[in-house]
Amino acid sequence: MSAIRVLTLSCAMTLGFLAAAPAAAQAPTLTEITEAWLDGPHGDYRSPSYTHWNEDGEVPPACAACHSETGFLDWLGADGSAALSVEHPATINTAIGCVSCHVSQAEALDAVPFPSGVTVSGLNTSATCTVCHQGRASTATVAEATDGIGPDTVSDELSFINVHYGVAAAVMHGAETRGGFQYDGRSYVGRFVHVASANSCVACHEPHGGEVATAGCLDCHQGVSDIAAIRTRHADFDGDGIADGGIADEIDGLHAILNDAITAYAREVAGTPIGYDKESYPYFFTDGDGDGRIGAAEAVYPNRYASWTPRLLKAAYNYQLVAKDPGAWTHNPSYAIQLLHDSVMSLSERVEIDTGGLVRP
Repeated sequence: MSAIRVLTLSCAMTLGFLAAAPAAAQAPTLTEITEAWLDGPHGDYRSPSYTHWNEDGEVPPACAACHSETGFLDWLGADGSAALSVEHPATINTAIGCVSCHVSQAEALDAVPFPSGVTVSGLNTSATCTVCHQGRASTATVAEATDGIGPDTVSDELSFINVHYGVAAAVMHGAETRGGFQYDGRSYVGRFVHVASANSCVACHEPHGGEVATAGCLDCHQGVSDIAAIRTRHADFDGDGIADGGIADEIDGLHAILNDAITAYAREVAGTPIGYDKESYPYFFTDGDGDGRIGAAEAVYPNRYASWTPRLLKAAYNYQLVAKDPGAWTHNPSYAIQLLHDSVMSLSERVEIDTGGLVRP
């Protein structure tokens, strides 16, 4: 019997048990829950998130907790192994299913360690989500890699540090867990605390499919029809003279400014043109023809960018952090803006960038 077949049966048995319990008013049916899971990212067993290791025949322990249900259960200690670590490679093609979040060890989980070494407790229903949505690097990771190297010295000891993907928890907890690269001498906001009814992952995201429940947002933030138009901070952070759009527009504007700053610095200081491709690992490549874009022939691993300086690496890390959390504007907008702002200001010490209109929260 295939791993997917076993997983589907396991989910069906779990959901069948849940469905047998007294139903809450208008509770989703078993069919609706199953369809939401299959349509969502956690149930998409054909996704590269679960198939990347098919040729190897197993998911390595370093990746297993978030890329295989058996790996997640291993991390929890639900398989009898030590908790908070993965001892064995995991099975391929096993998506994150019902058992992952409904096994007793998952339901009891309340504290989760982050890459910075900080353990956050009191997570309640957000704990299982936090395990896999915190990234794999932090301020400390970048600081350690760049320690002892001059800020503008190109070094073959450096390579791009990828925070990883779906890093909402790292952004949401801000300075509390230092998921972004935080510059010395600057203060950063901690966890973004929303109203009590929207202060957990499952309060805003449908737990099986992951869709964002927007009705509650628009009930409170009246006057807009699109949640991306919401803002509670009214400064013109990106200096474009427009402050009546959503806070997402300010983050997008700063993100674009940082992209231009990275490009200018790489060309003028590092001496090698750089470009970014959001779909291709490791994302930053040498822009060999200097046309300002990375074509398919350039977005290949052998052409990965290799002229890193500590200053450039720190800024690129923050650029990627915000790029990999498209919901940063709601998870922790001030933290995202602070990271982008400080990265631009750092690069502006060496290349000409118009920073006069930028505002830091």
